[in-house]
Amino acid sequence: MGKKSSSNSTSLSIFNPKYYLKKPQQLVLVIFGFISLVLLVSDRQNLTSDHQEEVLRLNEELARLKLQLEDFNVRVKWSAGLDSADISKDDDDDPVSVERREKVKEAMLHAWTSYEKYAWGHDELQPQTRNGVDSFGSLGATLVDSLDTLFIMGLHEQFQRAKEWVANSLDFNKDYVASVFETTIRVVGGLLSAYDLSGDKIFLEKAKDIADRLLPAWNSPSGIPYNRINLAHGSAHNFGWTGGNSILADSGTEQLEFIALSQRTKDPKYQEKVEKVVKELQKTFPADGLLPIYINPRSGTAAYSTITFGAMGDSFYEYLLKVWIQGNKTEAVKHYREMWETSMKGLQSLVRKTTPSSFTYICEKNGNFLSDKMDELACFAPGMLALGSKGYGSGEAEKILSLAEELAWTCYNFYQLTPTKLAGENYYFHPGQDMNVGTSWNILRPETVESLFYLWRITGNKTYQEWGWNIFQAFEKNSRLETGYVGLKDVNSGIKDNMMQSFFLAETLKYLYLLFSPTSVISLDEWVFNTEAHPLRIVTRGDLHQENFQVDRQQKLPIHFRGRKEGRLGYN
Repeated sequence: MGKKSSSNSTSLSIFNPKYYLKKPQQLVLVIFGFISLVLLVSDRQNLTSDHQEEVLRLNEELARLKLQLEDFNVRVKWSAGLDSADISKDDDDDPVSVERREKVKEAMLHAWTSYEKYAWGHDELQPQTRNGVDSFGSLGATLVDSLDTLFIMGLHEQFQRAKEWVANSLDFNKDYVASVFETTIRVVGGLLSAYDLSGDKIFLEKAKDIADRLLPAWNSPSGIPYNRINLAHGSAHNFGWTGGNSILADSGTEQLEFIALSQRTKDPKYQEKVEKVVKELQKTFPADGLLPIYINPRSGTAAYSTITFGAMGDSFYEYLLKVWIQGNKTEAVKHYREMWETSMKGLQSLVRKTTPSSFTYICEKNGNFLSDKMDELACFAPGMLALGSKGYGSGEAEKILSLAEELAWTCYNFYQLTPTKLAGENYYFHPGQDMNVGTSWNILRPETVESLFYLWRITGNKTYQEWGWNIFQAFEKNSRLETGYVGLKDVNSGIKDNMMQSFFLAETLKYLYLLFSPTSVISLDEWVFNTEAHPLRIVTRGDLHQENFQVDRQQKLPIHFRGRKEGRLGYN
């Protein structure tokens, strides 16, 4: 009883100021407690302002740990011999490749998380200023371009968030003049690939929506498309600097996407538009198969201009081969292969070697004059040649493959001969001097690693994996920031730019990932890549109305994988 009374008395006295005058130690404790409370509240306010950034950082770290846990679990299953039916066992999936593949996957996760954090829904991320920019009319270019990369790498949570954005926020009804070429390869191609991989019809619906908005571009007198179109009004025209002409690559690089769309929707209008272009060009196709970069959309004939396998010419030749592959090499697509083989004879007429090191390169041509210049963009050619070599007879196939390997060595040295080990935009070749960087920027382009991927798949030579790994390490050293990846303004000095190109996620990282993956992952017997590295399923061509396309909704990638462009025409 006495204790209780004493306790009550003390409890009441602590609210009396006189109590603290008698006990100064207690007063000090109260003041200290008050100050601590004020500091805590203030600190909580500061923490609130930084909370979102810290949560995003922790989420990235959590995702990285999940990747490591998945890899560990798979390794345990492999060592125990479990789940053999679910785990793809490939002889070429060695421990070094597994480790390198995971490094590339982590790079993709870093690039994607930076985009989510600073540029979500915008076309591209500017890592140095930590903001998004809309380079392609606010169509979510990086997001759509990355869908299949996320899926292939098994980044399921990220893919799901991206899919929800496509379903709820991707709107094409914009008063914006778009590049028909860029919108086709990035957006139509990205959506169709996501559909082929996932089977989710929202991607097909969106692909149809944007393709319908692009179709009026083909309403020219010859059927050669105008290269720019207003997405809301359908009015189409060409760039002023081409003199009203259409660009060869921009006009001949929609066939894969629009044929695929017709196959999947059973609506022939898309295929009819793009195949008319090839038929028109076939009428006056030159004996060497080399077309100038400008085509008159009124007459359908070539205008006097440069012949090149670099910017503005490149992917036209690529698609001649790939439409043949997409159609499963049947009689219906035989003329594409024939045109491509004719063009490859022309390509060989442009091949020269440097002195003293005998680097093989592809010249550009103006009239009868050859220019000893080669774009890094033309480094897609070794991969194209390797891919197409399988359609020749034995002797010619070896010759074409040998040329591919020689060109790949040159392209690899575009990287190795600079201080940063990253390639410049183009190179010039002079007698006795081998090669010199021309335009010295690097904008994270994929063409060389694309060719290394094809050469490794076709030859099995692991040298190409080593070259690809060296290029990846150079990107990590020179282009990686805390906030994403950037290009270089100068590959000699290493000065950085402020743009993470969407094709870095769509192409460069995807090809690097597949370079270290078993050949069963996106098999070249079942898939064909568009020029933005979006894989589309091969469908045997015949009568369009009888072609049977089905998405395998139960499709599984191996468990252990849970996995040219306006930026390409100039420096951003």
